[in-house]
Amino acid sequence: MRTSHAVPVSLAEIARIAGVGRAAVSNWRRRHDSFPSRIGGTDVSPQFSLAEVEHWLRENGKLDAVGGRELLWPRFEALGSRDESGLAVAEAARRMRLPRSRVTSPALSEEARELAGEAARLGRSEGPRETFDFLLQRWLDTHVRQLSTTPAPLASLMTRIALNARLGAVRGNEGDKGPGGLTVFDPACGTGHLAVAAVQEYDGPDLTLLGCERDPALAALAVARLGFATEARGGVHTEIATADALREDPFAGLQADIALCNPPFNERDWGYEELATDQRWAHGLPPRTEPELAWVQHVLAHLRPGGSAVVVLPPAVASRKAGRRIRGSLLRTGMLRAVVALPPGCAQPHSVSLQLWVLRAAPEAPGANPQDALLVDATRLAKPGSREQGPDWDALSDFVQSALSHLDSEEGALPDGTVRIPLLDLLDDEVDVTPGRYTSMTSEPSGGELASSWGELTTGLSRLMELAENLSKLGLTSGKSRTTATVGDLVKAGALTLRAGAQPSDGEALPLDSGIPLLTVADLLMDGTPSTRVAYEASQTVAEEGDVVVAGVVRAFSAWVHEGPPVALGPQLHALRVDPAKLSAHFLAGCLRAPSNGRQAGTHASSSSRVDIRRLHVLQLPLEEQGRYALGFRRLTALRALLTSTDRLGRSLADDMGDRLAAGGLTVGE
Repeated sequence: MRTSHAVPVSLAEIARIAGVGRAAVSNWRRRHDSFPSRIGGTDVSPQFSLAEVEHWLRENGKLDAVGGRELLWPRFEALGSRDESGLAVAEAARRMRLPRSRVTSPALSEEARELAGEAARLGRSEGPRETFDFLLQRWLDTHVRQLSTTPAPLASLMTRIALNARLGAVRGNEGDKGPGGLTVFDPACGTGHLAVAAVQEYDGPDLTLLGCERDPALAALAVARLGFATEARGGVHTEIATADALREDPFAGLQADIALCNPPFNERDWGYEELATDQRWAHGLPPRTEPELAWVQHVLAHLRPGGSAVVVLPPAVASRKAGRRIRGSLLRTGMLRAVVALPPGCAQPHSVSLQLWVLRAAPEAPGANPQDALLVDATRLAKPGSREQGPDWDALSDFVQSALSHLDSEEGALPDGTVRIPLLDLLDDEVDVTPGRYTSMTSEPSGGELASSWGELTTGLSRLMELAENLSKLGLTSGKSRTTATVGDLVKAGALTLRAGAQPSDGEALPLDSGIPLLTVADLLMDGTPSTRVAYEASQTVAEEGDVVVAGVVRAFSAWVHEGPPVALGPQLHALRVDPAKLSAHFLAGCLRAPSNGRQAGTHASSSSRVDIRRLHVLQLPLEEQGRYALGFRRLTALRALLTSTDRLGRSLADDMGDRLAAGGLTVGE
């Protein structure tokens, strides 16, 4: 079994090292007696010695050219500690950028220092930045449950918002121009996602990046990351402090041009007692239960007059009773200028509709404070029906920037989902600045939108009539019953393979740009869109294009042919792969999802009862006749989808017309 010095790797990691699929590694293991023996793990998720695997791959000519980085990563992971592996990656980056430096992090073990040196040598041959980016991404993916990151599209959007909001303040106040260049501040910078976005979005002179991070590993990685991001650009000064920004502010007295922040959420131990008399609380001492409002005021305290900030916050901050006094003060002083409600999936936690608060420090020049705030509801800009988690970033960015272009101007019509609310309407007993509370009252459809809805409804009804005409021509057969076979019989005959889904062994969710989507029964009961992503393991059941997927539970029983990219299947979901010489996938799916089929194969004890997939019946027909039946099944599927969409559209149209009619907004003929 495993020795004390062996670095373990899984089948999935071996596949990445060799640059092949997981199935290929499983085949090697079955076909080659010389394949390394398991040193740990389980029968389902075995582990092997990295050294033995590397030797076997080289001996058998299966080591791909990209294997260098992949061979390196398991050794970083084997360091065990999240902090030490992160510091080792940062040390490797420092050596790549400063090869003559002899300074080494005292926090690293001898093994970690040696590994950092190997990574630096590999980086000089395969590209320093490419090697660092690879190691950083693998480190972030491995520790995704312990870290909160800002996805690159969101970081870019936040930066553009802050730059435009600041420039609006400058154009509106001649006394607010300040010195040349730009100072960007992030008091909870993590690994530097927002600072990197600032480098990419700001192309002016003299850029200063100031960040603070209390986690030493994250701070070291931020320094390394920004070093690579700014090395080809002159006039950039970077300083990352390792400190708790709220408790021990390393940038006291700083006045930045813009601030970007994705602070930690729901932290009760943020320093409430020791910071009770802190001068930063110009809008009131944040309650113990409102740490996010402490971060908001901390950011505002570090903005120059007219400077702007964009902060990511959970939606409850906009409405919680404990924070209403501070929200009211932010509105009265004109510092809270806009709130943007984002669609779920923009950042962790992915199931929550996060918000962007757009803040601006009061300019030095005297003038009346703004008397309104802009509220933007962008929650509708998710990808409807997509198998990919997350928003449509291009549409979201365009919409939000278009809406916020009205921040300082009342010219032109506001985009749909955007409303300018007078402060008198916001400063009530609740001071609730949730955009959806106000935009829903102003989102009546325009005349053009009503006409478009009528057009869609008419098109849908026409398509329904066309399908009805085709399906009504299907004639009844004679009373003689046709022969059927069960799924179990077909598996034994080799006509198909059956694989059951399962909960991933590690249970860890991954960011949007990692792993593969995981489909569960709970997702099917919502809208059928996978709500999380997981690492791709060889032992997982993954449905690929053309596979038949069956939900084996009474409350969600269905069967369909999977289309699109691969998706991992959770418990009670099954993948059936047909032999195309014997079975049509669409024919099989149509037979399986017949309601009577589910009833006879289910236990019916409750809605959560399981359906025995092997007992489901399938007609026995020649392949040519299966094709004709498959066409009928596909038309029935289209009929169901059209009935659902037409019903939804018709109800929405009737509701909109009812509201307009009740408000006297429609003309009624004789």
